[in-house]
Amino acid sequence: MRVLYHHRTQADDGQAVHIRALVDAFRAEGAEVREVALVEKSHGPPPGSAPEDTGQGRWSWIGRVPGFVRELAEYGYTVPASRRLARALVEFRPDFVYERYAFGNGAGVRTAPRHGVPLVLEVNSPMVQELSRTRGLTFARLARRVENGIFRRADRIAVVTDVLREILVELGVERERVFVTPNGVHLEHFAHPDRDAARADLGVAHAEGPIFGFVGYYRDWHRLDLVIDALNTQELAAAHLVLVGAGPVEADLRARAARSGVEGRVHFAGKRPHDRIPAILPAFDVGLVPAINPYASPLKLHEYMAAGVPAIAPDQPNLREVLTDGHDALLVSPGDGDALLGALVRLAADPELRRTLGNHARQTILDRDLTWRGNARRVLQEVQGLA
Repeated sequence: MRVLYHHRTQADDGQAVHIRALVDAFRAEGAEVREVALVEKSHGPPPGSAPEDTGQGRWSWIGRVPGFVRELAEYGYTVPASRRLARALVEFRPDFVYERYAFGNGAGVRTAPRHGVPLVLEVNSPMVQELSRTRGLTFARLARRVENGIFRRADRIAVVTDVLREILVELGVERERVFVTPNGVHLEHFAHPDRDAARADLGVAHAEGPIFGFVGYYRDWHRLDLVIDALNTQELAAAHLVLVGAGPVEADLRARAARSGVEGRVHFAGKRPHDRIPAILPAFDVGLVPAINPYASPLKLHEYMAAGVPAIAPDQPNLREVLTDGHDALLVSPGDGDALLGALVRLAADPELRRTLGNHARQTILDRDLTWRGNARRVLQEVQGLA
């Protein structure tokens, strides 16, 4: 089967990880894949390079212009992208187009039907809702109309959670056209853990207490402040927190750790190339997802699980699609510092519980096929159903 994969992603961040992983998974399932994009991602960044958090290169100006100009440029992308897609459709003759949805991009729904080719649209968030809350939208009514039109014209829509599927259904998308493909893992990358090497890599080789870990681009809404506050308790006086990545709240977190007197046990390990993440996760005794938005499928969570690392995560519907409290993770009320502290203390004091939860978490990945190849199979099955 031939797959024409279209996206607008420029940054080499979690989005690029998703793109590369799914392209590899399609190929592993026997499909031939051609990528159409401003910046191709399927070949990966240079070896050993750290992930970038923002787009670079000739299109990086888009993040520096006034909001209304940015919105118009994002809509305008549809025109040249449609031309590129049309050329690729003629040259490559794919069985379907797989497009990663981006705000204002209507290239797929505009072009694929003209060539009689099905379109599978991957949607990772209700973009208009999300952008309205974050950066703000100048033309909000237009944005809703354009987005709803794109969703309704796609042949199939792949979403990352059942929660997100319900959001799209409420927007008017027929339920039968929406299917779930959560974030996944390449389970084989987590097969040979080396705890000593991982701890040395992260600079905590001599830490005596339990190590709580977080991987990602940390923002204020991740509520890592609650974890730092928890370290300033008698029960967690020996515990350490390791933050892998970077983020706009790093200075605030450093200041909070200093005020609490725990700065010696809060370690900012910096960025790591994504292909190094499986090698460092064995350093963690507990993986943290202190907070997450209500429709996401957090990549870090599935990677903790694949590494056999027990997780503490918010007790909310999108995570309960994957986790069972007390079986493969501990779930706590979102934003509840006391509940989070209780879970941290419980796991810090009970190595056997950590082992049990971690083993069950890895088994959950297997039982639910939360792998990239599993997602590729789900997509290919949906396309076969269109025939």
